[in-house]
Amino acid sequence: MFLSVVLLLLLVRDSYASHFYGVMMTYYPKASYINGSTSVELHYKVSYDLCTHTDSWSCSGNCGTETQILPLTKVDEISGEWCQREAVTSRQLTSNSPLTLVFASSAWISNVHGIGSWRAVTNVELRTRSDISKANTSPQTTVLPALRVPYNCQRNISMLTFDPDGDDVRCRFASSALSECVTSTNLSDLSISSSSCTLLFSSSANSSQGSYVVQMVMEDFPLQTITLTQTGGSQVQKTTSDAISTIPIQFVLKVDAAAPSCTEGQYLPRFLSPTPNNRAQLYTSVNQMLVIIISSQATQATSSELLYSGPYNVTKSSLGSGSFSLTWTPSVAEGGESHPICFVVQATVSSSRYQSELRCVIVTVGNSPSTTAAAPTTTTTQSPTTTQSPTTTAEFPTTTTQSPTTTAEFPTTTTQSPTTTSILITTTESPTTTTKFPTTTTPILTTTTQSPTTTTQSPTTTIPNYNN
Repeated sequence: MFLSVVLLLLLVRDSYASHFYGVMMTYYPKASYINGSTSVELHYKVSYDLCTHTDSWSCSGNCGTETQILPLTKVDEISGEWCQREAVTSRQLTSNSPLTLVFASSAWISNVHGIGSWRAVTNVELRTRSDISKANTSPQTTVLPALRVPYNCQRNISMLTFDPDGDDVRCRFASSALSECVTSTNLSDLSISSSSCTLLFSSSANSSQGSYVVQMVMEDFPLQTITLTQTGGSQVQKTTSDAISTIPIQFVLKVDAAAPSCTEGQYLPRFLSPTPNNRAQLYTSVNQMLVIIISSQATQATSSELLYSGPYNVTKSSLGSGSFSLTWTPSVAEGGESHPICFVVQATVSSSRYQSELRCVIVTVGNSPSTTAAAPTTTTTQSPTTTQSPTTTAEFPTTTTQSPTTTAEFPTTTTQSPTTTSILITTTESPTTTTKFPTTTTPILTTTTQSPTTTTQSPTTTIPNYNN
């Protein structure tokens, strides 16, 4: 009996000891006051094997008073493997001087490096920048807790690198010498392209199988020498070689057994148009529904699941035949912010799992809940009534105006074949306000004909067939 209890305790201990799947953080300066005080909002995601583990961050420097806005709330989960959750906190600060946040504990899931404890560091810079006359906003990114690749297939994982201030964003492995992690990741199978923030995996050895701990940092650099001014007037300079802020990106890369083929679209799912391109910029408004439709193909496997990382209140749905949707309605609290969403499609053959490439988009949210954000104009020349592809057709409902003095824009509805998709933006509009966001090359289609007193739409529209 005693031996059974000991064995049970060891199993519980080992289960808890190998539970960490990674972390990331971004921040947004929120307010500056005449007395020199300021506030900052911090968004972070932590990933464990279960949705029950807690977290604790330590702070040094200008820490101020912390307020929890959102407790740890589930984003997405693979039952029995990982759970990612998001939390949001705010700090009210007496000045705009920097602060550092550290997340440290143990232990990583079992991995080929033998790394146990983790440490992740965020350097928050809030001093007023001379080039934009306001505080710095960190780069915006996210990633899934675990990505998969067969050991015989090279994979380039292109991280999202959106910076609201237009800075130069670079990535590198975290350094234990700089106290950015406990043990540095250093394997010949993994490398990073600093300027593109692309993680490269390349191996052909069966011995490469296992879980790799990926510990990266993402930093923003000014495009020219700038001055940072602190409350009270003191100043420091940042050159193009000086990082302004630092955020952690930590996750797991699972290297699986060899795939029968590395050609995308066979075992490894391939994205089909018009799934948004990687790093595409989308626009929506507060209280306005954004729908992203994603399509994939794997001829030798079953595309069974969409996995994503993004805001906690994004919902996902399966549309069948390798097609899925992500739906998000941002709240007033998210107005004026940019939020990353990353996703992969996972296919299965028996017990083997194969993932598509990682794709990410950035969604910029307008401030006004009464402003309709029409879909950005695309740079592709097209006629709303011209058939571009015989297999990609979307039908839109006939619409009528709500009143003689109201300009109304109605949701678009996409009827799709198993291999075609569309990104839709569904809007609810204030009676007299219609605002369009800047031009983008994202393949998003919204067809609207407006006049001062009526809004009509053509009964049918054919979407061009974009190849990704």
